[in-house]
Amino acid sequence: MANPVLERTFGTGAVPDAAITEAQQQMLGQTGPVSADTMTVQGVFRATLALFAVVLVGAAYGWGAVGDTATLPGGFLFAILGMVALAITIAVRPALAPILGPLYALAQGVLLGMLSRVYETAFEGIVLNAVLATFATFIGMLILYGSGVVKATAKFRKVVVGATLGIGLFYLLSIVLSLFGAPMTFVWDGSPLGIFISLGIIVVAALNLVLDFDFIDRGVAAGLPSRTEWLAGFGLMVTIVWLYLEFLRLFARLNQR
Repeated sequence: MANPVLERTFGTGAVPDAAITEAQQQMLGQTGPVSADTMTVQGVFRATLALFAVVLVGAAYGWGAVGDTATLPGGFLFAILGMVALAITIAVRPALAPILGPLYALAQGVLLGMLSRVYETAFEGIVLNAVLATFATFIGMLILYGSGVVKATAKFRKVVVGATLGIGLFYLLSIVLSLFGAPMTFVWDGSPLGIFISLGIIVVAALNLVLDFDFIDRGVAAGLPSRTEWLAGFGLMVTIVWLYLEFLRLFARLNQR
């Protein structure tokens, strides 16, 4: 759920002028004259690939750490805490994304590998199905955005960011209640309500891809510094991984029926 972080750069207004404002320079750690080395779509692509390479390394470790036991080791919680700390730091200091982004990707990869191994042990073939569904959704949203069918208007951005934050609070509440012995079972089971909730979250996650694409377009148009490519890649990585995890949840629920 990275897009609220990305929105800190532009807010929810229109595409800025080609010149970088002083506020944007301070946000992204640039001072003085605007550098000729600016953000490009190709640069974002390279940064995103690099981050996913790190994710895969971490996932391989996490997958192996779980092994055939299908139980999450103690490092699972440490990975989550590390991810939260790094995400907050990147949100506050986006200019650190080139440094902290790979560290976040590593922690996220470990978590991803652990969860994937547990799901795969319980439901054989579920990981491949989730990967294919995530890839298809990404391509579909890219086509819809590129063709102009889906546009990231100011109202669209506000609604999607609000829904994303709401989902985050919903999951946080479910975790807190479970710690006090009152789990929200419908969040995790294969009931019709649980499946409906899962589908709704997947839709919101897919719409977050539009915010990522829009951020990239606006950043290139504004001539933001090249280090912003890592911030954009970070946003894409987090959204895609989130989408993958939600597909895992959905397919697991369907297998429980």
